[in-house]
Amino acid sequence: MSDFIAGEYDVIVVGAGHAGCEAALATARMGFHTAIFTLNLDNIANMPCNPNIGGTAKGQLVREVDALGGQMGISADANFIPDIKIDFTVQYHKIDF
Repeated sequence: MSDFIAGEYDVIVVGAGHAGCEAALATARMGFHTAIFTLNLDNIANMPCNPNIGGTAKGQLVREVDALGGQMGISADANFIPDIKIDFTVQYHKIDF
């Protein structure tokens, strides 16, 4: 039988969603040897709600995380999905043929 040696870590984070990535980044920035585990590597820090990050409820959370040195707001701004705004003030004239 052989031994499996994975290394020594100060912090192990299970789950790599928004909170897991913030936790792993925070501990790594503090100098702790950090590992993060997830079930699916394709979904690490997945931001399916990116256009809604500036909404009222989530916007408040992002500002709080940002005040604590978090990364979510910075990453969302860098990878923002464009939000199309429609100008309803334009007057259109009906043309009769």
